[in-house]
Amino acid sequence: MGGHYNPAAEPKADQNLQALKDAQIPVAFRDKCAHLLVDLNKCRRQTFYNPDRCENERHTFEECEYYCYLQRVEAKKHQVSTLAARKAELEAEQK
Repeated sequence: MGGHYNPAAEPKADQNLQALKDAQIPVAFRDKCAHLLVDLNKCRRQTFYNPDRCENERHTFEECEYYCYLQRVEAKKHQVSTLAARKAELEAEQK
């Protein structure tokens, strides 16, 4: 986001499930960016959820979520184009 690449915000498909369980991350939040949520929640608890603190951790987590969104959009575009090609192929065979 903003033209700067942050390798720490890269989504990871393989998560340490035991670490997420130990950090009490709800199952609904255990996505490709959950490894960043562990550090963010730890910082939030230490600073009593002060909104002026943990900005770097929050930004990195939100950037990771944005990258995940972009990956989902790209996957959907690929799926739609593949289905359209298969549909056109089947119509060509029926003629």
